[in-house]
Amino acid sequence: MAALVPTAQIEADVQRALLGRHRDVAGTALRVALFVSLIAAIGILAALLWITLADALPVLRDRGVDFLTSGTSSLPSRAGVRQGLVGSLILTGFVVVVALPLGVAAAVYLQEYARDTRLNRMLVANIRNLAGVPSVVYGILGLIVFVQALRNITGGLSVISGGLTLAVLVMPIVILISMEALRAVPRGIREAAYGVGATRWEVVRSHVLPYAAPGVFTGAILALARAFGETAPLLLVGALTGYFSSPSGRGVVTALRGQYTALPTQIYAWARQPASKWGPTTSAAIVVLLVSILLVNAVAIALRNRYEREW
Repeated sequence: MAALVPTAQIEADVQRALLGRHRDVAGTALRVALFVSLIAAIGILAALLWITLADALPVLRDRGVDFLTSGTSSLPSRAGVRQGLVGSLILTGFVVVVALPLGVAAAVYLQEYARDTRLNRMLVANIRNLAGVPSVVYGILGLIVFVQALRNITGGLSVISGGLTLAVLVMPIVILISMEALRAVPRGIREAAYGVGATRWEVVRSHVLPYAAPGVFTGAILALARAFGETAPLLLVGALTGYFSSPSGRGVVTALRGQYTALPTQIYAWARQPASKWGPTTSAAIVVLLVSILLVNAVAIALRNRYEREW
């Protein structure tokens, strides 16, 4: 019986046969350059995280939970992130309630129902362009539409205006990633469902969407992460950067139509203060922001992994 040849050796022999005696110098150089770029990016990120954690550690160690439960203050020793953290979570809730359902619904229509016409191709191309528009442009849009034109509904510079602005900002990302997830569903699944007499909506609801759910949740993860860390659009639609007094006893509607702040805007405001006094507090707020984003993403990742196991 002939001895089995290892797969790696076979691949190496095939590669030598294809390339001859010439060495792929350009390919080797490209791989080395990509590897060096990867190491450099990871090194810079690790250095920034290390510096931030080292600067934030005294505040987190000395104040602990008090830093999370304290409100804004003009004194760094008393300033906390409670109001900014709550504001960011509420704004992210707007993204979950508004951007995700509308984005997924738009993706389902464009991918499963819309015909391949010139108008629809132009619409998809415009959505791709909107996904790359700077966030400050969406802030200007929110200022004109939600703050000024719809002032009687949103309350002007309010939580509703900020949440709707972030929802519009991330909606193109949700649409595009959801469309790609739907496009990746094997055609045989649709044909099998049609073959047993299912309607188009039954095929989409019971077969296509569950199969594409991991990809849709990936889009949700990216959307939530971007919305949670945005600063520029919130500054244009009324997020406060100074002392913020939130009166107690307000109703839900009154609170949503009132003033607000967010964790990224607090970090922006503290970073503009003297570094000798506010530097550790700013670093501690950055750590809280990173941990919050990781926790929000962890929930979406858990849901995505659940659907992946089911399929």
